[in-house]
Amino acid sequence: MEENEKLDIEKLEKADRLARQVIDYARNTLFMNLRFMKNALGRCELVPYHGSMTTDSLYFFYDPEYVLKTFQENQKKITRKYLHMTLHCIFQHQYVNPSIRRPVWNLACDIAIEQMIRELNLQSIDNDNQEAQDKVLNQLRNDLNYMTAEKIYDYFLNLDLTDAAYRQIQTAFAEDDHDAWYHQPDVMGELGSAQGYMRKQGQGQGGGGQSDDEQDGNSSPEQQKKNQQSDGDGSGQGHLSPTRQQELEEARQMWEKLAQQMQTDLETFSQQQGNMAGNMMQNLRAINREKCNYEEFLRKFAVYGEVMKIDEDTFDYNFYCYGRSIYEEVALIEPLEYKDAKRVREFVIAIDTSGSVMGDTVQMFIQKTYNILKSQESFFSKVNIHIIQCDAEIQEDYKITTQEEFDEYLKTMKIKGLGGTDFRPVFEHVDELIKNKEFQNLKGMLYFTDGYGTFPEHEPSYKTAFVFLDDDYNNYQVPVWAIRVILTTDEIREK
Repeated sequence: MEENEKLDIEKLEKADRLARQVIDYARNTLFMNLRFMKNALGRCELVPYHGSMTTDSLYFFYDPEYVLKTFQENQKKITRKYLHMTLHCIFQHQYVNPSIRRPVWNLACDIAIEQMIRELNLQSIDNDNQEAQDKVLNQLRNDLNYMTAEKIYDYFLNLDLTDAAYRQIQTAFAEDDHDAWYHQPDVMGELGSAQGYMRKQGQGQGGGGQSDDEQDGNSSPEQQKKNQQSDGDGSGQGHLSPTRQQELEEARQMWEKLAQQMQTDLETFSQQQGNMAGNMMQNLRAINREKCNYEEFLRKFAVYGEVMKIDEDTFDYNFYCYGRSIYEEVALIEPLEYKDAKRVREFVIAIDTSGSVMGDTVQMFIQKTYNILKSQESFFSKVNIHIIQCDAEIQEDYKITTQEEFDEYLKTMKIKGLGGTDFRPVFEHVDELIKNKEFQNLKGMLYFTDGYGTFPEHEPSYKTAFVFLDDDYNNYQVPVWAIRVILTTDEIREK
């Protein structure tokens, strides 16, 4: 190794040691001020690279020269950037949908994070862009009830601005770059050493030249599509080795658990900080909320029944072909005429018609449920479905036996009640129907509601799911024997 090269490596190694000390100082400062984040801070391994600062939820990539220069200009800036990147990991912003519009998603994530940081009122961090941020945040507060990245993303998509316009807005909120979200290297390898870092000098961020946003903004639509295809699933993980994919999945699971721990801590031991961090609590409730595919869930309520359909699973082609070879037109075995399939025959849909439930929302829920039930593998030609409307008492019990009757009910449905909320009358009514032989083999009840009510004391003889309509990230409690499903208005509207 030449003497000059050796001196350069020693210089870079020294810069890297100093940069790590600066980052350690930032982390320890946050640890002292944000004890509810103690388990999240320091989770990512530090790796030097050429660029600025970024994270893939597994590593914190940093440019030593960038860190030292920024720290020299303002000692509080690195602390803010470290917190900013940690919150990206907690809220799993790196795990993006392949069809995401990247400049809009980058902007939405940075706004959500910066809004949380501002609410913490930490003296150990500075914000040079507060005035520019205020202009955007004030407008968002007027138009949005919740400042999650997803809500902000949808808001900006509706504005239909150019990618360049979104990037311009983002300059007031960005504290890191997001290259590692979309172009993740399989293994950092030599980037973790001073020699590897030196080799990357002059090659652009992460050794890849232009940043992802710059490439998307300057290239043709055909080239953008090609770039996205080269990324596999859009998150930069499609081409990764199985080991690397497993590491990233384990990291995702780790951050999910940490987010749950943070929410619990803020709701209990750190209530004072939790009261200040309103937007952080909203984001934590959103990320920790149980995700539910309503169609898949509803199929769990199906029961076995005999259907007039060829049962191809029990048909033996060997005997069939052998018989045809001997007797030509006469087969030794024919397919069975009946098949057991999971389909809905007896079912109860209970509707909370208290004053807080909107009629059009109820109708959308019934329509969505019907669309799923009447699909080919979910509906008998003859059914016994009761749609029961109830507030504090039973308002209507409408019996449906055919698809035609269901269609007619949807056309003429009217909401009745609009009183208080009590779940018990429905269960008492259904128990009476079972006693009177109205149901022969009732297996499931869906109870659609948007709030709290009084539950029955005892577990019924059939499966029961409470479907809560909630756009506010509340966490509803149900009895141990009941299933809880939480849907948003947008999920109900989806076809």
